[in-house]
Amino acid sequence: MVTNERFTVSGDKLVEKIKQLLHEGSIRRVRLLHEGRTVIEIPLTIGAPAAAIGIMAAPVLAALGAFAALVTECTIEVEKIEE
Repeated sequence: MVTNERFTVSGDKLVEKIKQLLHEGSIRRVRLLHEGRTVIEIPLTIGAPAAAIGIMAAPVLAALGAFAALVTECTIEVEKIEE
């Protein structure tokens, strides 16, 4: 079963929240929204080891950090798989 969750965070907490969500696991997709528009969508491989996800996500997190410096608030939409 797939569920969607939304989190509204301030720009300075964006990268921290995404890292936290990635470590929770069972996430299929992360979508970053600003003013109702999708800024970036990150598909994640199901069952990939956490280290591999961390290595692949490093450049994306760097880009998110730069984006976070420009915005005051944004929404993170997470697509999770629940068994």
